[in-house]
Order: sequence, then structure tokens, then C-alpha cells
Amino acid sequence: MISDPFVCQLQPASQAGQHQTGLCAHFTAASLSQQPDYPGPRPGSPRAHKATREMWHSLCPLQKRIMGRTQRSQSHRWSLTQVCVCVCVCHRIMRFPWQLSKEKVRRILQEALLVWSDVTPLKFTEVSSGRADIIIDFTRYWHGDNLPFDGPGGILAHAFFPRTHRAGDIHFDYDESWTVGNSMGTDLLQVAAHEFGHVLGLQHSLVDRAIMSPFYSFSYPLELSDDDKKGIQYLYGPPRKATPVITETNEIETTVPDPCRTNFDAVSMIRGELFFFKSCYVWRIRDGRLQAGYPALATRHWRGIPNNIDAAYEDKTGNSWFFQGDSYWVFDAERKITGPDSLSRLGLHVSDIQAALMWGEDKAQKTYLFKSGTYWRFSPLENRVETAHPRSMQDWGGIPMDIDAAFQDRYGYAHFLSGMQYWKFDPVEVKVLEGYPRYIGMDFFGCPLPIIDKAQEVHIARGGEWNITAK
Repeated sequence: MISDPFVCQLQPASQAGQHQTGLCAHFTAASLSQQPDYPGPRPGSPRAHKATREMWHSLCPLQKRIMGRTQRSQSHRWSLTQVCVCVCVCHRIMRFPWQLSKEKVRRILQEALLVWSDVTPLKFTEVSSGRADIIIDFTRYWHGDNLPFDGPGGILAHAFFPRTHRAGDIHFDYDESWTVGNSMGTDLLQVAAHEFGHVLGLQHSLVDRAIMSPFYSFSYPLELSDDDKKGIQYLYGPPRKATPVITETNEIETTVPDPCRTNFDAVSMIRGELFFFKSCYVWRIRDGRLQAGYPALATRHWRGIPNNIDAAYEDKTGNSWFFQGDSYWVFDAERKITGPDSLSRLGLHVSDIQAALMWGEDKAQKTYLFKSGTYWRFSPLENRVETAHPRSMQDWGGIPMDIDAAFQDRYGYAHFLSGMQYWKFDPVEVKVLEGYPRYIGMDFFGCPLPIIDKAQEVHIARGGEWNITAK
């Protein structure tokens, strides 16, 4: 049995019917049952967590209980400099899991890192060469660290803590059935987020639903528990406040727009979450709730995009498109693929696109670009606008001629924003739903009924539905 206090392993606890995550190498499900003097229960039984707590204190000397339940040590953390993620170019690292494309694996790992960067000052950047602090490897069996993998099942992954002999290394077992977003295999997003917690310096949490819990249980969407957040912020602190941004006109922007009293430059559903853009800021909404730490600078997620974007959308492959003026940018997660490029490359000989929308069902989804009462249908795969366009906005019955933004929700409804209002468009009836427009701030940000100036009047209708109409 290998005993190494500098490494944590991830292994299924099959006897308990769930996966055991990240236990110290002393401490795998197999080794627990083999301890001759171990009096406690199998992992996953009602007494498991109490027994695990006692074993941590007796067997894992680097773990300390400080200010809460998550195990963390100030002596094992990264310096507060940029942390780079490197999927190195050796053959083991390039051997991605066969079930997932390389592009999808990269996006999953970026999303797992975002879980931690959203609540800390850390910024993660993928590099293809040179020095990297975190090395990610999908490999098999014996692979050079005396901690061999064992094929499907068994050990899933292991990670090494900061300031140790293999600081920052994360190894995933290539032979596992890696999936994302479902419970049919092993969810790579959850495992990666857990292992990233270890390489950042976190040990385990005693909270059942924490990402750093020693027991894997499929959960979607992935969220930090309060205990996870307290642990990582103990090591690195909370996100640093946005500094003033100097624009091209040398004006300094210091005022964060109030979402209750503003329109928005762009809105897009990205990775299942809703992002509202205004000026240099972005608001992030997940499951109807504004996430902690927002608004934040948009460049926190997409380095290189300009302030005051005109439109944004996510295409079928998961790439994010941003438009401003006569240019566009494309990102794979947080990695820029291209941009700025001219809209003329897409067959669009206009500038200042007002809104972009990916709309339709599955294979029938199309991309629509809107400006000044007209719209174009665009094919990202063919990189061109369809020849029968532009067409009039009158095709979208009940939608204003000039809009600020548009997005499709998870149920297939299109939403069109103009000013402080939005319209919800039925994909079956192909018309605006009754009761719209409604107030953006009230429905998405929990704002109170707005105070309208003299040029506008608030009409309250039955059932709490209301409109704002200009006189």
C-alpha cells in the first residue's frame, strides 16, 4: 500500500454504491477495509464521515482544520500570481478520453477551473508550451509516479498539492467511462473540479454535498458549497474588485450600471447560464439566480473582447461569438479562436449588429442576426449569410423593429430585449406570448417596480402582469 501525504486519489467506493473521491493515498476504499485496527464502517455508511474525520487527523499530517470544515493548509497553496493550465504536448496528455472530443474536454476543464476562479483572484490561462503550474494528464496504468491506474472502475484520478515534489500534477485514468452532464459514467466536470481543488491546496470537506467531499455523487449543475468557498478564500482571498477601465477615448469608467435602471448591450445563454452584458461588465445568472461576485468585468471570462459589445451568442459547437462595430470574435470557452475579424468575411456588409440569436430545435437551429428592422440568417459552419436575406422584422410577429439583444432559453422560447423591456416569442405559435412585454430588471434581477419618468406610464394588469408604454 502506497502512503504519500502529498497526493490525494479518487476511487469508487463500490461497496457503498457510490464513488469515493480524493482520499489520501493511505486512505482509499480498499486500504480502509484492509486496516487491521480499523474499527469503523465502510465508506458510505452512516458512520463513515465521522470515522473519516478521525482517520484524517491521525493519518494525514498535512491536513489542518482551520476556520471551518474544509481541510486546507497555508503552507500548501500557490503564490498569488497567474496560474496556467497546460495540457502538454506529450503523447500521454494528448490521448484524450475516447468518449469526448478534445474540444469538449478543453471546455469542461475550463469550466471546472471557473468554479474556483469565480470566487478567488486566481486567473487561469491555457498554454501549449513553456512553464505551467498545473499539468493535466489522461494516462493509463503505470505512468511514472508510483501510483498506477487500474483500468475501468477503481482509481479514477489523483492530484498533487502545491509546493510538493510533483506540485500541480493531475492524472486522470484514460480507461474510465468519462461523461459530462449525466450519471451514466463518471462526470469529468465534477471530478476535474474536485482535483483542481486539491492542486490549489484544499484537502477534504466534511460537508456531504461539497465539491471537496470525499464521496462522489453525481450532481448537476456543479456548484461550490459555502464550505468549499470558505476554504479556497481562506487560501487566496475573495475576487479582487474591478479596477477602473480606460477606454479608447481615455475616459475612465468607474460606475457599475444598475441592472434595474438600464438596457443591455447583449444577452446570451452560454454553457447553460445566462450572461447579460453592459459596457465592460457582465452579469451571470444560473437557474434564475444572480451568481455571487457579479457583475464582473467581461474580460474576466473572455480576454480580448472589447467593451460595449453589440451582440453575442453561443453556436452549436459551444463556441461563443461576440460582435462589435464591423468586427467579430470567436472563443472556445475562455480561449480566443479568432478575432477581431471583419463582418465582411461572413458575407455581412453592415456594421453595428444589434442582436444575435441561435434559435430552433436541435439540427434545425439557425443563427439570426438583427439590425434596424431587418435580419439575416447565418450559417456558422458555412461561414456565410443565406442569399434570401436580409428580411423584415415583420416576420417576427409582435417584436419591435429595433431590439438591443436576443437569446433562446432552455425551453426553446426566444426572448427579445429592447430598452428596459423584453418580449417572449412562442416557437410553436410563432408569435409573442400574451402578457408581454415585461420588465427585464423585475423578472431577471429581482428589482422592484421601476420608477418611470414623465414620458412613460406604468400599466398594471390583472394577475400582476404589466407593461411600460411610452406616450
